[in-house]
Amino acid sequence: MHFWMFVVIVIGSIQTDMAIQWSKINLRPSHMPFFFTNNPELRAMCEHDVTCPFKDVLNLTRCWGYESTCPTSDRLINPDCSGDSRYWAQNKSEQLEKFWSTADFGMVLERRREMKTLCEPLQQGDSSLECCRYLRYCRARNIYIDFSSADIIHGIDRNRYREDILGPNQIGGHCQLDVNALKAEGEHKSPLQSWFAEFEHFTSLNFFPSKGEGCDIVFDKPTYLIKLDAGINMYHHFCDFVNLYASQHINNSFDTDVNIIMWDTSPMPYGDFFSLTWKVFTDRPVIPLSDLDGKKICINDAVFPLLARMRFGLYYNMPLMPGCVGSSLIKAFSEHVLYRLGVRQSGPLRDQIRITLLVRGTKYRNILNKAELTSAMKTDGEFEVTVIDFNKDVPFLNQIQISHNSDIFIGIHGSGLTHMLFQPDWAVVMELYNCEDPGCYSDLARLRGIRYMTWEKKDKLIQEDEGHHPTMGAHAKFTNYAFDVNEFMRLIYKAADHVRSHPEFQRAREEKYGSVEDANSEQETANIDRSEL
Repeated sequence: MHFWMFVVIVIGSIQTDMAIQWSKINLRPSHMPFFFTNNPELRAMCEHDVTCPFKDVLNLTRCWGYESTCPTSDRLINPDCSGDSRYWAQNKSEQLEKFWSTADFGMVLERRREMKTLCEPLQQGDSSLECCRYLRYCRARNIYIDFSSADIIHGIDRNRYREDILGPNQIGGHCQLDVNALKAEGEHKSPLQSWFAEFEHFTSLNFFPSKGEGCDIVFDKPTYLIKLDAGINMYHHFCDFVNLYASQHINNSFDTDVNIIMWDTSPMPYGDFFSLTWKVFTDRPVIPLSDLDGKKICINDAVFPLLARMRFGLYYNMPLMPGCVGSSLIKAFSEHVLYRLGVRQSGPLRDQIRITLLVRGTKYRNILNKAELTSAMKTDGEFEVTVIDFNKDVPFLNQIQISHNSDIFIGIHGSGLTHMLFQPDWAVVMELYNCEDPGCYSDLARLRGIRYMTWEKKDKLIQEDEGHHPTMGAHAKFTNYAFDVNEFMRLIYKAADHVRSHPEFQRAREEKYGSVEDANSEQETANIDRSEL
């Protein structure tokens, strides 16, 4: 499913409707030079089309890092691996390479290099199947899938990751299958680590799915089939979105005129608190697998993207190389989502630093003295303080607007801290207390490339009780906390120093106001009214 397929479709109307077609690219302007590097045919078309709006970037040479040639100077950013590798690497070069290949666009390069044809087309109109190692990502053309015996709607199994949906002759294509090569990729068979369970029974068929033979439904538009993690938890669900975005890079297509089928094998509804994010990837409603129950379908162009809990995948439980900060893949994902959702950066403020304190309406991990901490921050006129609970009553778009316009974002250990993905580059995320899970959000902050802080003096916090996990007994995540005000403010001032001294913060402030000395009070009226978000 390459972007060039889209060009073939529209080329006949290029002279009469080009302005509309160019607008459908819908990429952040700073990402367009990267896009043209990977789509030289479109660069040439833009050069010769007077209506192309991207002529100002045609001569810029940029690349993501997975292209055949890509100097490090042309990348979006390069990781900073100046920290201690803690013996994970023998030298700086190895440290940087391991971070790049596991946590950045080097991972996309490795998946591209692994691609292998498992079912070979032999004639025009044939099917094909290509996958990377362990079937963590696959592309298929003219594929046939038979859900006639899946029994999803009437099933009583709440398992969203059943592996018995497809049997022999229920998935395949008109192509020459390398059976042994397919079977050799089963080592990572697992619901959110591999697509092997779905392709295990792939068969060479004696009919042509490309002609819709034997199918109740034919998907003629590019179609992503995706298995999802927990949609009610931002940390887990955004593993889905990050890996879908990385898969688009493998596929070299960011078109939104696509179908997305949610491979959910349970008849139970899927709770998705962050469904707005699908607008970044598709113009169409997400199709639950239950809608296809009992049907035989053909898909002309299918992608089975990277999964949320792959071994050494992004980013759940990944072994992240110590001492490195700043994944250009995660930064690009953040910019891509913000651009397509229309979220703007309204800061920095002329003479204030914006602090958001995230509180919880749950039974555990509450800040017992949040009013006292809030009052202490507000006594310093430099701080504009917002206290908010990102519950179901706060639309997700508003949540992202707030986090993107937070110079310092504070919260106790919990999935709401995933909002750090959308903070500005100069920001600080403060995990007020990590509840004895030190790596989770500190690693995510390192991926995003922003400053991470957490509580430093355990003797200056008060734990309400030992914690009451329903099955595990005493547990630090299942209680509430109070924090020493003076120690809290020491950390706040430390975070503010980082924001003020960050080159991107200084540059953005100067671009908005000129030099601070020349700024006038009229410019203050342009500041974002965060109370309305």
